[in-house]
Amino acid sequence: MPPAPAGAPAGEMPVGLRKIIHIDMDAFYASVEQRDEPALKGLPLAVGHAGARGVVAAASYEARRFGVRSAMASAKALRLCPQLVFRPPRFEAYRAVSRQIRAIFAEYTPLIEPLALDEAYLDVTEDLKGLGNATRIAELIRARIRAETGLTASAGVSYNKFLAKIASDQNKPDGLCVIRPGEGAAFVAALPVRRFHGVGPRGAEKLAKLGIHTGADLRALGLEVLRAHFGAQADYLYRAARAIDLRAVSPDRPRKSLGGERTFSRDLSSGASLRAALEETIALVWGRIEKAGVSGRTVTLKLRHADFSIHTRAASSPTPITTEAGFAVAARALLEQALPLPQPVRLMGLTLSALGEPAAGEAEAPPADSQLSLF
Repeated sequence: MPPAPAGAPAGEMPVGLRKIIHIDMDAFYASVEQRDEPALKGLPLAVGHAGARGVVAAASYEARRFGVRSAMASAKALRLCPQLVFRPPRFEAYRAVSRQIRAIFAEYTPLIEPLALDEAYLDVTEDLKGLGNATRIAELIRARIRAETGLTASAGVSYNKFLAKIASDQNKPDGLCVIRPGEGAAFVAALPVRRFHGVGPRGAEKLAKLGIHTGADLRALGLEVLRAHFGAQADYLYRAARAIDLRAVSPDRPRKSLGGERTFSRDLSSGASLRAALEETIALVWGRIEKAGVSGRTVTLKLRHADFSIHTRAASSPTPITTEAGFAVAARALLEQALPLPQPVRLMGLTLSALGEPAAGEAEAPPADSQLSLF
């Protein structure tokens, strides 16, 4: 990618390149709770349920300092931070704020690709206000969000979606990071591979065993070597290491499914352990479904066995599944149909598909990049 012309104003891009902004609200659910209940400000806060099978849906920055993270079992979160305060999710409140934020986006560009209630890509190559400066637009949007919602957002500005998303996380919370043409490859080279979107802890561990710790290490491997170790994900890793991403911001792309998976630290074989794991998976996946504001008719259970063989079962409802209780009933029935299992299970996943219209007033989101699971 050619470097920016000497003396080009901050945020300007050479002709032919996109201007992409990724906006990501800071600790969104927890921040809404702290805004609406001022006594919570400054306290370690988890949005979720504190019960034995509860899962953290979101954590404030005060809680994150103790190691509390989203999708963590509530019991573990309380061990890490005994003074942790829990509040149940209020998704209608989060959706209302999300609509406010998207209305702000729409004043600057029609090309908005929501990933969830709290984040979106914006293509401002040709912005509606004729500002012509992506960095300035990001600054204005962040200021508007703060003024109109009382919340903070972080933004990444770059010439493709991959870099813009990485940049939005660089200076959190309430930060802005710009990666200009000519800077992408060097920026990625210095990053730990764990920062690459879609590379989770197990993926980073697998890369580390191959001596790959940074973007520069990854770039040194040829595509065929990557394919031998990572199969279908090799092409993504190859492009990411070179800061290449040709995807356009796609505001009209319909979401087909939404789900999540959990890989266990030890293989599970008993019905009791699998049922307990299913409850945690239900909570994890339903949190993502609520966050995206979608409903669907088909629930699929995926089980990967110790020998890596995969067993799936699916069931469809004649009407959309709109509650966690309905989702849980379908998921539990699928597991009971599968029991007893022929061998232990190392991974469990749930997916909701045949997605229909989102909740009233909520724009349907396209497939969230955050659901990409490499390993």
